Amino acid sequence: MTDYQETRRRMVDVQIARRGVRDAALLDAMRTVPRERFVPDGLAEFAYEDGPLPIEAGQTISQPYIVAAMVEAAEIEPGSHVLEVGAGSGYAAAVLGQVAGRVVAIERHRELARSACARMSDLGYDNVDVREGDGTLGLPEEAPFDAILVAAGGLEVPDALQRQLKIGGRLVMPVGGPDVQTLCKVTRVAKDRFEQESLGAVKFVPLIGAQGWPEDGRRAASDHRPGASRKLTLPEMIGEAAEPLPDFDDPAFGRLFDRYADRRVVLLGEASHGTSEFYRARAAITRHLVAHHGFTIVAVEADWPDAATVDRYVRHREPRAGAEKPFERFPTWMWRNTDVQALIHWMREHNAGVAEMSRRVGFYGLDIYNMSASIGAVLDYLDRVDPEAAKVARERYGCLTPWQKNPATYGRSALNRGYAECEQAVIEQCQALLQKRLEYAERDGEAFLDAAQNARLIASAERYYRIMYYGGAESWNLRDTHMFETLQHLLDAMGPNAKAIVWAHNSHIGDARATDMGQTRDELNIGQLCRETFGDQAGLIGFGTHTGTVAAATDWDGDMEVKRVNPSRRDSYERLCHDSGVAHFLLDLGPGKHEALRRALMEPRLERFIGVIYRPETERWSHYSEAILPEQLDAYVWFDETEAVTPLGPEHHRGVPETYPFGQ
Repeated sequence: MTDYQETRRRMVDVQIARRGVRDAALLDAMRTVPRERFVPDGLAEFAYEDGPLPIEAGQTISQPYIVAAMVEAAEIEPGSHVLEVGAGSGYAAAVLGQVAGRVVAIERHRELARSACARMSDLGYDNVDVREGDGTLGLPEEAPFDAILVAAGGLEVPDALQRQLKIGGRLVMPVGGPDVQTLCKVTRVAKDRFEQESLGAVKFVPLIGAQGWPEDGRRAASDHRPGASRKLTLPEMIGEAAEPLPDFDDPAFGRLFDRYADRRVVLLGEASHGTSEFYRARAAITRHLVAHHGFTIVAVEADWPDAATVDRYVRHREPRAGAEKPFERFPTWMWRNTDVQALIHWMREHNAGVAEMSRRVGFYGLDIYNMSASIGAVLDYLDRVDPEAAKVARERYGCLTPWQKNPATYGRSALNRGYAECEQAVIEQCQALLQKRLEYAERDGEAFLDAAQNARLIASAERYYRIMYYGGAESWNLRDTHMFETLQHLLDAMGPNAKAIVWAHNSHIGDARATDMGQTRDELNIGQLCRETFGDQAGLIGFGTHTGTVAAATDWDGDMEVKRVNPSRRDSYERLCHDSGVAHFLLDLGPGKHEALRRALMEPRLERFIGVIYRPETERWSHYSEAILPEQLDAYVWFDETEAVTPLGPEHHRGVPETYPFGQ
C-alpha cells in the first residue's frame, strides 16, 4: 500500500466515518479516488487535510467531509443517473462515479473542464462525462436525473435544476448569501411539489450563471434606503471597542491587564513563534502581574530541563553540575532571543529583592521533547540522594539509551521492532520516584520537584514518540495534556494561593473547542483544559498581526530566516482588525463586554497560525484554520505590523557568570 493510499484510508476512517458518514460504498469510493491527483502539484501534501484547497481559475476543491456529506445526502445508488454542477477539478465527480451508474458534470471554466476531463480519462473513469457550460440551466437533454449535486452557493435553488429531477429524485445544494450558506436537500415528491430540508451551515463559492449570481458574484440591488441610519461595519465596531496600547515600557501597558489579576492562570498566546512584539508584550504583562499581583510561576512552551537551567539562574540557585546548555536544539531562536533575555534579566533582579525562595518567581518548561536531558536530571538527582535507586533507574532507562539524542527515531523502531518493554520500564521508574515523595522531599523539595517532573516527562515522551508515527490527534492531545498536567503539578507544589502565567502559541492557549482543531480533528489543548478545570479563573489572551516580518524556518530543523508575513486574508479575523484602523490594541472579548460585537464575531472565520515553520506560498492551507474568536479567547491583543525576534549570537556576556542560561 502506498503512502497516499494509506493516507486516504486514514482520512476516511478518522475524518469522515467518525463524523457520521456510514454509507459503505461511499467510504470505499473515498478510499479509492486519489485526491492528490485533483489538486495543484504544490498542494499535494495538503490533499488529505479535511479542508478546502485552491485550484485553477480562482476556484476551490471542497473538503473531503463536505463531498462525503453531500453524496450521502443525495442517496446515490448503483445505477443512479447523476448530474453535478460545478465540477471544478473533478474530484467529487470521480467519487460519484465510484457509487453511481453514470455521472455528467458541468463546469463553466473551460480550463477546469478540460483538465477534469483529462483526469477522468487518465484514471479510467469512463462513466464520468465532464462538459463545459452554464450549470444553473442543467442538461435538459440528459434529464431526468436521480440526483443533482451543486458545488456552489446561490440565493435559491434554480428552477431549471429542480425540474430536471425524477419524481423521488434528490438535489443537494448550498443556499444563501455570498459568505455563508445552508446546505439544503430538495426532494421532488410530485410533478409540481418539492420538499426541502436543511443540513447545516456551509461556505461555497458563488453559483454563477443565468439562474444564479451575476459574473461579479454580487447582488444587483442595494439594501440601503435613503435616510436610513447606517449601521457600523464590523471593523468599525472593533475600532470602537479597541483599547489602544501604550509603549511596552509604559506602566500603563501592564495596568490594562489588571482585569485578569485575580485569575489563577493567565495564558498569553502568540500567532507565531518568531515575532518580537508578541514576546515584548507578554514580557510587559508578566512583569506587571509578578510585581503587583503575586504571580510566581512563569510556565512556557519549552522543555522542562532547558527551562530548569534558566530557573536556577533567575531564582539564584546553584547550577546543576553537568547540565546541558539550554535551548541548543531547533528552533533555538524561539527562546534564545533578546526579548526573552531581557525578561530573564528582569526576573533575576526582581528575585534578588525577595528573601523567601517560595515567593520568588520561577521559570518552568511545560513541553515534552528533551528526553535526553530529563533522563540525565533524574539520574543525577538519584545519584545524590539514593545511589541504589539510581542503579535501578539506569537499568530501566537503558532501553531508551540509543534514542536519547534523537528520540523521534524511537517511535519508528517501537512500531517496527516492538520495544514495548520501554513503556513499562519508564512508568515503573516514575512510580518508584513518586512513591518516595516524602522521603526525598524532606532532603530537598526543590530538587525533588525537578526530578519528579523529569520522570513524568520521560514517561510522556516515550508514549509521544511512539504514537507520533500513527498521526492524527493522539500525539497532539498527549503533548497538550502533558503540558497541562505539568502546570497543575506546579500549582499544587506552590500551594493553594499560587498563580501562574503561561506562554504558548495561540493554538495551545485558545480553547480548542472553538476552532476546527476541536470541531474537526478532535484535538484538545491547554486552554480548553484550563477552562474545564479552573472555569472563569483562567484568562485566555491571544495575539495577532496583519503583516511584517517573522523569524521562522522553511522546513523542520532548517535554518532560521527572516521572512515577510503576507498581508492577512480578507476572510480572516486579522483583516477585520487591520481594517479597524487602530494600529495596536487590546480587545476585551469577555461576556458582558461589547455584546453586540461579540455576537457579530461569532460567525466562524479564518485565523492565522504561524509556528516555527512558515511557508507564505501555501499560507491559506498550512497556516490558517477556522475559529470562533469570542469563544476561543477572553481577549485579543493586536499589532498591525510586527518585526522578527532578534536571536542571540554566540557572544560572551561580559560580567555574567557561566551559570547564565545563555552563556557560551
